[in-house]
Amino acid sequence: VNPLGAMPVFLSLTADESDIERKGTATRASLYFVIILLVFFFIGHYVLLFFGISIEALRIAGGLIILNSGYGLLQDNFAKSRSIDKKVHSEAKDSDDSSLTPIAIPLLAGPGSISMLIGLFAEQQSNLSYLVISGEIIAVGLVTFLILRTSPKLVKLLGVAGMKSVSRIIGFITMAVGVQFLIN
Repeated sequence: VNPLGAMPVFLSLTADESDIERKGTATRASLYFVIILLVFFFIGHYVLLFFGISIEALRIAGGLIILNSGYGLLQDNFAKSRSIDKKVHSEAKDSDDSSLTPIAIPLLAGPGSISMLIGLFAEQQSNLSYLVISGEIIAVGLVTFLILRTSPKLVKLLGVAGMKSVSRIIGFITMAVGVQFLIN
């Protein structure tokens, strides 16, 4: 999950919105994001069982996707690595509400985060663990909302060079997470 990397796309999709409308888009996108991740966290394991996919296969595929996402950040190509091409961007710009797609999914809740949560569900043994991870998902949703909500100020504060630097640092860390996912 990379709300900082999603900021430029969020800002371009909400450029014509008032501050109140942008806040609403950030709220809905964050809420959809949390719901999507919670649903996949709790039912994803059963979807894998239905299709006969092992956790190991999911981790390899998820690790490759996370690795690719990190590489996209390093190359300053985050939106493209999330399948947000010009056609999708244009369609979202013309839409009345871009909060569900492409912002919540795949920009925020993408295959990497979904596969990681499905893997985490399979590792847990107690209801307390499920509750803690659910709380963490909600906390990440809140942080995501705050980042999207303050994104115009953050972009002004960091500037283009700062945003690219942050993006590359996050890209490197994301690649490391992907590699670790593959190793696990």
